[in-house]
Amino acid sequence: MSDALINGLAGAGGGIIAQLFTYPLQTVNTRQQTERDAKEEKRKIGTVGHICQVATQEGWTRLYGGLTPSLVGTAASQGVYYYFYQIFRNKAVATALERKRRGIGDGSVGMFSSLLVAAFSGCVNVLLTNPIWVVVTRMQTHTKKSLSDQTELINEDNLAALEPPPFGTTHAIQELYDEAGIWGFWKGVFPTLIMVSNPSIQFMLYETLLKKLKERRASSKKGNKSVTALEASFDIFLFGALAKLGATVVTYPILVVKSRLQAKQVTGGDKKRQYKGTLDAIVKMIRYEGLYGCYKGMSTKIVQSVLAAAVLFMVKEELVNGARWLLTKDAITVRSKPS
Repeated sequence: MSDALINGLAGAGGGIIAQLFTYPLQTVNTRQQTERDAKEEKRKIGTVGHICQVATQEGWTRLYGGLTPSLVGTAASQGVYYYFYQIFRNKAVATALERKRRGIGDGSVGMFSSLLVAAFSGCVNVLLTNPIWVVVTRMQTHTKKSLSDQTELINEDNLAALEPPPFGTTHAIQELYDEAGIWGFWKGVFPTLIMVSNPSIQFMLYETLLKKLKERRASSKKGNKSVTALEASFDIFLFGALAKLGATVVTYPILVVKSRLQAKQVTGGDKKRQYKGTLDAIVKMIRYEGLYGCYKGMSTKIVQSVLAAAVLFMVKEELVNGARWLLTKDAITVRSKPS
């Protein structure tokens, strides 16, 4: 089994576990990002309050709306990303070593090369998996208020007493196709491609922090002392969290734009709620909502992203180490068998 495939499968497994752990936060964050009504602006509540509100008004299951396609998307995204990331990184390492043989550089992959590797991997991932995430966004933002888009016969007083209509994966797919045809599944792909910088910054920070730690341990007096598995896991958890925190703060406004474009668009009425594209969404958000609109739900996203990234990195590394140990053990067993 190739190292790229091991990393791809481990990334998928780690992503699924992280998604299950933090999904309610992700659902709430997507709703916060797409809120634009004046009434909703006045009713500012925290993350916990928002979770309780959804659970009380719509049931706990709505916090897991779109979980199935999200798990599929997470497995696909993490698998694709880590698979191509390892392939591109192996090429970067080979190039760095070749340059060293020619007397150029020290043979290590620099920060800029790491950024390019992460960016290329992210672009491939976005182009292949964007349709899944558009469906997930539709399912996460589908609420009882969606009924008002379907009929004008229901007044606002009676709307709260009604249960939302069934809205599963097939409903979301059909809605998207009816709105914009096959290209509807690539809504928000441009800001999503820009968001490639998020994991790029994340991995750049993560690998830089890890490299600095290894260098410090190697040069310290305790360099000969082996690091315990618990210490290694804690370092990975901490650096994964710090890397994701930095990347999220820098790129969050683009994430809000992506969610607005992928959510169900209002077809009539207030023009400020209708977006023609990425630039139009940015202009209207700043004009009508100010800079605050670009950072709606950021506190929720930071908690969700940091927890998810930390869990993902820790689980992925353990899965990779476990897979390599099993393969090495099997290889030793095969060589030791008498011929």
